[in-house]
Amino acid sequence: MKKGNKDLRTGLIALIVVVVLIFIVGIIINRPESIIIQGEADASEIRISGKVPGRIKEFKGEEGSHVLAGDTLVIIDSPELTAKLEQANAAESAASAQDRKANKGARKELILGAFEMYQKAKVGVDISKKSYDRVQHLFDKGVVTAQKRDEAEAQYKAAVATSNAAKSQYDMALNGAEKEDKDAALALVDRAKGAVNEVKSYLKETILTSPISGEITEIYPKRGELVGTGAPIMSIVDLNDIWFTFNVREDLLGQLKMGKTFKVKVPALNNQIVDVKVNYIKALASYATWKATKTTGQFDVKTFEVHARPVAKVADLRPGMTALFEETVK
Repeated sequence: MKKGNKDLRTGLIALIVVVVLIFIVGIIINRPESIIIQGEADASEIRISGKVPGRIKEFKGEEGSHVLAGDTLVIIDSPELTAKLEQANAAESAASAQDRKANKGARKELILGAFEMYQKAKVGVDISKKSYDRVQHLFDKGVVTAQKRDEAEAQYKAAVATSNAAKSQYDMALNGAEKEDKDAALALVDRAKGAVNEVKSYLKETILTSPISGEITEIYPKRGELVGTGAPIMSIVDLNDIWFTFNVREDLLGQLKMGKTFKVKVPALNNQIVDVKVNYIKALASYATWKATKTTGQFDVKTFEVHARPVAKVADLRPGMTALFEETVK
C-alpha cells in the first residue's frame, strides 16, 4: 500500500510538472514578438544649376561649407553673352537715333527751302491773277480774243496749283514724319530695349546664389570646366528640414498612424532616443510588395513608406544616420 501511494504521488507530481511546462510553453509561444524596424534620416536637398552655358570661373564655397540664403556660390564666365549685350546696346542706340529723327522732323535747311518755294509760288499766283484780271477786262471791251483770255486763265489756275503744292511740301517739312512713322520708330526702340533687358537677365544667371540656408554636400564640375544649360553644379542640403524614413510592411504598421508620436534610437548619436511624429504614409510601388507563396493562409503584403519628423531639433543629426524602433507583432 505504501509503495502504491508513493507511485501515485510521484505520478501526480509529474503530471503537475508537465501541465506547468505546457502552460509556460504556451505563454512563450503566444507572447507578442518584437521586430526591430530600421530607417534612416533624410533631408531636403536642392541642386544648383544655371540657365546659361559657360565655364566655371570661380567657386565661392567648398564641400562641407555652410551657406546662407542669397550667398554667392558660383561665377560662370560667358564671353558670348557679353558680346550679345554689346550688339543689343548698339541696336538700341540705332533705334533711339531713328526715333529722335522721326520726332525732330526735317532739317531746318529743308524747312527754309520749302518755305521759300511756297513764297515764290504765292508771288506767281499774284502776278497771274493780275494778268488774268487785265486780260478779262480787255476781253469784256472786245479788245482781245477769247483765246487770249483762256490762256491767261489757264496760267492763273496753274500758278494756284503750284502754290498749293508748295504749301503742302512746306507743311510736310514743318510737321515732320507721319504718326505711323513715329510709332514704328518707337516700336523699334522698345524692341531694342527688350533685347538688352533679355541679355542682362541672362548675364545675372552667370552669378548663382543659394536659395536656402544649408550645407554644400557635393560639387560636380571642376573650376574651368564647361557646363551646359541646366547642368547641375552643386547640391545643398537643408539641415533644418530633416526627417526619418522607414519602409514598413503593412502587417507591421501597427500603431504607425498619421500624427502618431513614437520613439526611435539613433546609434550614431550614442543611441540617443528621439521623439518623432508621423507626417507621411504612402504605399510603395508593386516592386515592394511581398508575394504570398501559399494559396491558403497567406496574402500579398504591401510595403509603405513612412516619414516621421523629430518633435524637437536634434543636435548633430545628419542625413543618412540610421534610426531604429521596435514594433510588436501579435
